[in-house]
Amino acid sequence: MSGTRITIEKMIGAPSQKVWAELSDIESHVEWMADAVALEFHSEQRSGIGTSFACRTKIGPFYTTDEMVIDQWREGTAVGVTHSGAVTGSGTFELKEISTSETLVTWSEVLVFPWWMAGKIGSTVARPIFGWIWKRNLSRLSDRVLQHI
Repeated sequence: MSGTRITIEKMIGAPSQKVWAELSDIESHVEWMADAVALEFHSEQRSGIGTSFACRTKIGPFYTTDEMVIDQWREGTAVGVTHSGAVTGSGTFELKEISTSETLVTWSEVLVFPWWMAGKIGSTVARPIFGWIWKRNLSRLSDRVLQHI
């Protein structure tokens, strides 16, 4: 897929199963993702491959609804989505257990902006902004995990 790639990492001082417990709770993502305003599932399914939902997203004064379908689910280690809607692409969270008390979280996205959002130029300009927001989001995820240990 051609698009702008954004990859960030965060070491969380917790066992991977604790990080997975928070990460795999898709419904709670709006509680630690500053750019995710609301999430609405399209069916009763809340986890696993095929789960689909709409996420109302806000970056500064701009709102969009990001339609997503989970297309990758490796229990305890990874969740991947396909984005459709205005911005298309894919995203993946991967967990790597570094030790019994440390987990590396890697968040990788490939985003394609439509022509009316300035296409490749728009996604290139947005890259550092998204990276900054998502880095903060992973810090918020870390705080959440550590509160539940």
